[in-house]
Amino acid sequence: MESIINNLSVDCVIFGFDNQTLNVLLTKRELKDPSSGELLISDYTLQGHHVLVGENVDDAAKRVLLDKTGLSNIYLEQFHTFGNTNRLQKPNDQLWKKLMYPMVSEHVVSVCYFSLVDSSKVKPDHQHEYTSWIPVSDLPELGYDHEEMIKMALEHLRNKIFREPIGFELLPDKFTLSELQALYEAILNTSIDRRNFWKKVSQMKYVIPLDEKRKTNARRSSQVFIFSRDVYDRTKKEKLSLSY
Repeated sequence: MESIINNLSVDCVIFGFDNQTLNVLLTKRELKDPSSGELLISDYTLQGHHVLVGENVDDAAKRVLLDKTGLSNIYLEQFHTFGNTNRLQKPNDQLWKKLMYPMVSEHVVSVCYFSLVDSSKVKPDHQHEYTSWIPVSDLPELGYDHEEMIKMALEHLRNKIFREPIGFELLPDKFTLSELQALYEAILNTSIDRRNFWKKVSQMKYVIPLDEKRKTNARRSSQVFIFSRDVYDRTKKEKLSLSY
């Protein structure tokens, strides 16, 4: 077993989108009394782990992402370091530490990242049966300061989608404009005028229509688009704002 740095960890706020809702990947944390079987703790946490001895923090975050999603080379950005001395002082966290991880320091500093994934590519397995997508608008009880982490990560995401096309990381390779609009509405938690949104997107050279349509209901088919990173990189100076 590899040695951990007992006062340094990484936590990853992993966002996904299901065509309607912006979700975050959470793991249920349960602890039962070994003698009586009484349920002592039942809450949720983000995906994280202590940094290993000799490991770079960015590599630690990539390791967590690969372990929890099975994916690599996905969007990952460090956005804040959480180091308050009372991070582990809630009763549930103290009990979890005492019974499960007594070797961990009383003061753990966590380097926090947010990641954007196409949630349809994340395949749950038997090792992570308690890990699931939860709407960011309806968070359950969370351990540590993970609710604060999610709120701060969401604020960073909301600010950044107006400057860079990172929202496309949450969509499949091929998408409709309705799906793209639904994504922005979910992230921003607001309604967007359809005609105005589609007009702005139509001027973006890096959102490319394909000679392909997708049937959306019995009577209607929708144009399919792709996002081109190469075109975006070539036309950065011309990019248009999607701010509302």
